[in-house]
Amino acid sequence: MLQSIRKPFEVEPGRLGRIAKLPVFFDLRDKRVVLIGGSPGAAWKAELLAAAGAHVDVYATEVCAEMEALLARRAADGHLALHRRGWTPEILNDVALAVADLEEEDEAKAFASAARRYGVPVNVVDKPGYCDFQFGSVVNRSPVVIGISTDGAAPILGQAIRRRIETLLHPSLSAWASLAKTMRERIMEQLPPGLSRREFWERFTDLAFQGRSPETIGSGVDAVLRHIAARPVRAIGRVTLVGAGPGDAGLLTLKAVRVLQAADVILFDDLVSEDVLELARREAKRLMVGKRGGRASCAQEDINDLMTRLALQGKHVVRLKSGDPMIFGRAGEEIEHLESAGIPVDVVPGVTAAVALASVLGVSLTHREMAHSVRFVTGCAKTGSLPGDLDWRGLADPRTTTIFYMAGGTAGAIAARLIEEGLLPDTPAVMVSNVSRSNERWAGPISQLGEASARRDPSKPVIIGVGHVFGRVIRLSLQCVTASTGRLLAEA
Repeated sequence: MLQSIRKPFEVEPGRLGRIAKLPVFFDLRDKRVVLIGGSPGAAWKAELLAAAGAHVDVYATEVCAEMEALLARRAADGHLALHRRGWTPEILNDVALAVADLEEEDEAKAFASAARRYGVPVNVVDKPGYCDFQFGSVVNRSPVVIGISTDGAAPILGQAIRRRIETLLHPSLSAWASLAKTMRERIMEQLPPGLSRREFWERFTDLAFQGRSPETIGSGVDAVLRHIAARPVRAIGRVTLVGAGPGDAGLLTLKAVRVLQAADVILFDDLVSEDVLELARREAKRLMVGKRGGRASCAQEDINDLMTRLALQGKHVVRLKSGDPMIFGRAGEEIEHLESAGIPVDVVPGVTAAVALASVLGVSLTHREMAHSVRFVTGCAKTGSLPGDLDWRGLADPRTTTIFYMAGGTAGAIAARLIEEGLLPDTPAVMVSNVSRSNERWAGPISQLGEASARRDPSKPVIIGVGHVFGRVIRLSLQCVTASTGRLLAEA
């Protein structure tokens, strides 16, 4: 079956969706802030505001132990002053921000109204109706500061997100960010805009994420500059083949995300999900170069030539492939073509569909009581029919688990050949569409595989598994059907 050819085409990044609150960062250094209240919550707000360099005037007739301790030890920066009295409107004159922790609704409303009359942004703790801004959870790697907001809906969730981010960002990132601030002007003077400057900052970023402080390289800016300059700046760009996995963006490796964030151009397949593309650098140009069986596809030669041309222009090209690029992804042809043109190539692996299938179904592909090997097999030749050179006798081994890729249109022929070579008709088989992104699945004896495939949505890619390890999936399916039938009878 011949496929029509299409050319690569550019795809605009997805539009920015609705934002519940605009994330902004106030410069509070040497600015006056008014804080009303002496509670533990007010103490935390006072410490946060002072750490940002503010002069914080606290107004409260009584203060908690936490506030007393903060006033005694001082904050990391800024200034704290306690005024043991209630607030009056005139204290809001010449103030950058106003914050209050007030229990009574009338007093909270009066304070917010007074602040707005003075043109001061106001926040009343736990009373969003009186807030012009909100405090979020903070990840502090200053000068890198990350604020997290849930729009007041779930503060505990925000704190959990903060903890997750903190595990990804080594504390040494703070020192690297400070160093970058120090050397920024020097780099802008010495390196021209474009590839040279971008190359330098990418190398700097690689060092920053190695989990060690700048002092391990040497003392001062010059030591870091010498270390980065030890490798000559590339005259040409490079290509990175990246595995996008089965569709769930959560299955991307950290390295894959970092590469996507450093890309100039992304050439991606039809099967790459929008969730994965959302993690890419927004400034990167995106080109659809999809290859799908039975549909208009880009010729491999065109993709090879496009990657080469872009890399020779000095671009960092990411070839984003669904699954793993080295499993039925024609990566070998692309690598050979690029290397023949003298273009450096890197590979970032991804979760291949077979592994995702096993995880989704909760099945070990090499369960020691049922299978002593696993095979990944292409189920479709260029002609659209079964490949003519497969070892069908070997594939019919009952102690082997076999995963067939790109086999939706040949499922019936696969089942017939395996049974012909001696595989029992009741051998378990599974077929799953869009593995990791949907629940469309079928499980049953291989003798019924062809019929099941004929009922599927032909627009969705499928992966097929054959072997005794999938018997568990059939048993669970039958249990679900039995339980559902029992509920219906009981309700009747």
